[in-house]
Amino acid sequence: MTNKKDIKILRVTHLRGPNIWTYRPVIETWLDIGELEECPSNTLPGFNERLTAWLPGLIEHRCGVGERGGFLERLRDGTWAGHILEHVVLELQNMAGMKTGFGKTRSTSDRGIYKMAFRTRDEVVGRAALQAGHALLTSAINDTAFDMKATVAQLTELVDRYCLGPSTANIVDAATERRIPSIRLTEGNLVQLGHGAAQRRIWTAETDRTSAIGESIASDKDLTKTLLASCGVPVPEGAVVRSADAAWDEAEDIGLPVVIKPVDGNHGRGVTLNLMNEADVKAAYAIAAEAGDSSAVLVERYVPGNEHRLLVVGSKVVAAAKGESLFVTGDGKSTVVQLCDSQINTDPRRGLSEEHPLGLVTPDDDEIKLDLQRQGLTPASIPQAGQKVLIQPNGNVADDVTDEVHPDVAYVAALAARVVGLDIAGIDLVCEDISRPLEEQRGAIIEVNSSPGLLAHIKPATGQPREVGKAIVEHLFSDGDTSGRIPIVGVTGQRDAALVSRLVSTVLRLSGKSTGVANRHGLYLDGRKVTAADCTRFDAAQRLLINRNVQAAVFESHARAILTEGLPYDRCLVGVVTGMGAVSDVEDLYVRDEDALFNVVRSQVDVVLSEGAAVLNAADLQVVKLAELSDGAVIFYALDENNAVLKQHRAAGGRVAFLRDQHIVLAQGLEEAPLLGLAKLKPATAREPEAVLAAAAASWALDVPTDLVCAGLRTFDAAAQKADI
Repeated sequence: MTNKKDIKILRVTHLRGPNIWTYRPVIETWLDIGELEECPSNTLPGFNERLTAWLPGLIEHRCGVGERGGFLERLRDGTWAGHILEHVVLELQNMAGMKTGFGKTRSTSDRGIYKMAFRTRDEVVGRAALQAGHALLTSAINDTAFDMKATVAQLTELVDRYCLGPSTANIVDAATERRIPSIRLTEGNLVQLGHGAAQRRIWTAETDRTSAIGESIASDKDLTKTLLASCGVPVPEGAVVRSADAAWDEAEDIGLPVVIKPVDGNHGRGVTLNLMNEADVKAAYAIAAEAGDSSAVLVERYVPGNEHRLLVVGSKVVAAAKGESLFVTGDGKSTVVQLCDSQINTDPRRGLSEEHPLGLVTPDDDEIKLDLQRQGLTPASIPQAGQKVLIQPNGNVADDVTDEVHPDVAYVAALAARVVGLDIAGIDLVCEDISRPLEEQRGAIIEVNSSPGLLAHIKPATGQPREVGKAIVEHLFSDGDTSGRIPIVGVTGQRDAALVSRLVSTVLRLSGKSTGVANRHGLYLDGRKVTAADCTRFDAAQRLLINRNVQAAVFESHARAILTEGLPYDRCLVGVVTGMGAVSDVEDLYVRDEDALFNVVRSQVDVVLSEGAAVLNAADLQVVKLAELSDGAVIFYALDENNAVLKQHRAAGGRVAFLRDQHIVLAQGLEEAPLLGLAKLKPATAREPEAVLAAAAASWALDVPTDLVCAGLRTFDAAAQKADI
């Protein structure tokens, strides 16, 4: 069948910051649905059935109806292609493992042209999902074939490649719950939590508090044991050897059974347990030497019991998981490899990606081959029907036992992390019963691991998931200001916005804060011009937020920047709007009247924190209407103290700034705080009284003492700024 009904994608934009749609990043696309404008979903024969057959998860989409099945109700009643594409793209992302739920579609003033936005956690994945969704929807409309399985597989691969890993994502989500902002610094898992001087950094379970020396000690198993033993932490007896013969000699001295592992290994690689004879010990030595970075191998007393992993964050155990031995049962027909695939690897908890708490079992691994050899088997052997075969004696740590950990065990585990010098550590210990002290059962700590995996605690095979991300965030933001935020001032409006941003930054600098400014004239650090280019763009402005020296930041924005990239910060303490700008500046972006422009500029007020304030120009009635959108306080400013808006706001106890006899006055209710006369300012600055008032009001909102506000205003020279441009 010829595709007569098609949807054209006219434009795709990644809005990385707060925007006209939502506070979070979205992909916005412009669509031309052509003749489908006359063909809502209820007029397309068989369309709904084809679409829901491919995407059964659409039943979970609540849509505007507000309940499960809401979107399907809209389909039955009749909805248009742009709206349908929104839900198709969201569902494809969900099926690929990237859970998202926000989307909106709005018509424009041009017939058949729609703007559609949808939430995505990664731009590459979002764009791919849009293309796949477009192809799927076109096929459903025109009743043509579509390879659903291949599409989901491709998107899943992109999610695995580009999105944050589940452990890092868990920490970032916990930070978001605390309203702590985050910035992804690389395509990997290096993430900044917080802004400027208040920031912390994580790389999965490593933080900027994680000691490099501690990591080095943890990677040296023998040194770790020595330090732990000196502090009274129970560890298995053992010694380092450098040959297979020496390994056997040491095993005889310690007493069988023994364990052999690389001195510098991690994640259980090269570890062989419960060795009982010379041949096995020497074979295990070869495996350990190959797995490590040197020929040095550790021979230790075998500790009977189950392996446990305790996660220590800061100074306490926040999660614990227990491992178990893995067996298969022979059927007289299948090889060990085939039995592993049919009896172990079919477990949905197992897989190759980070989303799986357990890995796939491959009997060709040297450690497993040795365990099979000790049972008289190889990976290709066919066990007898009913024969139980040990595949892995330990290491499948995925069953939550956090609530069972004895306080003495938790104390010893936390002590081990402190002794090694790690702020976050995975403590591996072996004991029969985690609810009893180790001394009672000859249990011991066998390893201390830096950068421990978190997935076993986030998605345990059995038991309760633990909020390890929340624990890590609480650890990182436990001292002083726990928000991770620095004072941010956003200034929007063509009228004097750049000047206001520089004035406010001057006041902040005098208050003792290292301050950055990003405006149309450049990037400034403590008054020094670093970049001369327009820095209202997202990437340029974000340079301030990743700078560890910046204690306060001021950003200029405008309607076009909000429409094409979004604001460069998630929230601000003070949002200043000096004017709405001109519709003509953004009419090419389908903003063609004052109401549409209002919905763009409102973004600056939408992001004001509840403890902050919106500073608004009372002389502009469109700007005045923004007041009701502020979660924080509102400060109005105007040249004329008799401005009706000012008088009404002041009468209600609100804060205002105005000029009286050419003097700046701050007032709240009946109280007034005269600042200084315009005559005391630099001449060029005095000629910009509205900008001065806006800056004074913003400084007031920042709780800067009035004497410092006056000093900042007197110091600033607008003429020098113009010469600097």
